[in-house]
Amino acid sequence: MAADTVFGKIVSGEIPAEILVETDRVIAFPDIAPQAPVHVLVIPKTSEYANVTELAAGDPELLSEMVAVAKQIADERANGEYRLIFNNGESAGQTVFHVHAHVLAGNLEERSLGGS
Repeated sequence: MAADTVFGKIVSGEIPAEILVETDRVIAFPDIAPQAPVHVLVIPKTSEYANVTELAAGDPELLSEMVAVAKQIADERANGEYRLIFNNGESAGQTVFHVHAHVLAGNLEERSLGGS
């Protein structure tokens, strides 16, 4: 069940996290295994969507809000330059099935990719 994911537990407060940005519908916090100098996760507070495809179909406004939060983080931490990654499915590297975006920034090379 999606609510039982680590991200659902962060949203509920069961697992502590350093919340960098919070809106009514979205939170952002540092990745615990960063793959770049800036590596922040942006997640919706709802566990309704397992991946970005489901989110885009079900609530495009929420997806837009996630992208806006990613830009805010990049503006604050990386002069507005960033890579935004959604892993969609297990074979694409998704390990937590609560939709989330990786905001990566800071001296990235073209071939570098984010995790989970």
